[in-house]
Amino acid sequence: MLFYYHHSHAAAVHPSGAPHTKEETQMETIAVIGSNMVDLVTYVARMPARGETLEAPNFELGCGGKGANQAVAAARLGARVVMVTKVGDDVFADNTIRNFEREGIDTTHVRKVAGVPSGVAPIFVEPDSSNSILIVKGANRHLTPDDIDAAAPQLAECALIVLQLEIELDTVYHAIAFGARHGIPVLLNPAPAVADLDFERIRTVEFFVPNETELAIVSGMPVDSRESATRAAEALVARGLKHVLVTLGSNGSLLVSRDGVRHVPGVPVDARDTTGAGDAYIGCFARCYAASRDALDAMRYASAYAAHSVTGLGTQKSYADTATFERFLRDAGF
Repeated sequence: MLFYYHHSHAAAVHPSGAPHTKEETQMETIAVIGSNMVDLVTYVARMPARGETLEAPNFELGCGGKGANQAVAAARLGARVVMVTKVGDDVFADNTIRNFEREGIDTTHVRKVAGVPSGVAPIFVEPDSSNSILIVKGANRHLTPDDIDAAAPQLAECALIVLQLEIELDTVYHAIAFGARHGIPVLLNPAPAVADLDFERIRTVEFFVPNETELAIVSGMPVDSRESATRAAEALVARGLKHVLVTLGSNGSLLVSRDGVRHVPGVPVDARDTTGAGDAYIGCFARCYAASRDALDAMRYASAYAAHSVTGLGTQKSYADTATFERFLRDAGF
């Protein structure tokens, strides 16, 4: 089975051997405007009580941040990815840029901010694979609307813009407006969630993609089941959003729009670490939707890709490349 089709980042060639047309090249290019973080991952037997010191069995340092994770997932699956982000003036910055370059991600618009630390994310993973995360935005706070304007010529050639909320809201709103002006669909992952999103400024996004916790915060409604998630998502559609795509962890995902409700089940796996699974889902969904414009098909692949990611440890290191993912799909009966 072929997962869409393969291409080289260096040579844009269709599987038939013919060069890609301009339209095909655009259909494959995704812009991720958002965060990068240094992941400080501690694996714990349990979380310490206040004032208590515990020994943890393991620690890992890695590249992360919701924007960076989503970009890496999409790139590993064959998408051309343009990253727009800010890094700090510290030891972490060059490592982050090198990581993007190793993944074949365009770093033209990855800029350093003098005198500012890079973003960091202390992550605590418990034995049941659940995680708790803190973020220090650092240089991510310095990504401004002016940076979107500076990247405009390249962004205008992209098939999809992907956003999260680990950067400043004004920058997010500016990027959404840019997408609307240029007819480019926008995917907004409202993470970390805020309760006071300006719905007038986000109603043009094509896909609003929260998890259950984020959906509860944004909607102000309880979300503790598929049924309650559906009701909360329908409330957001009633407020003007086009498509609310809710990730439900092991229970798959839910697409709610004025056309109705569709559910795509998850893929059963033995989870080891759920960190970054939502970003894996979004990166895969973005790659598939940019290539096919088929949301349900993209949801099916994204659920499988996220499921595969939780069988490994860490965030980006758990993201499969195309060949590995195809083997997983075959084994899962796709």
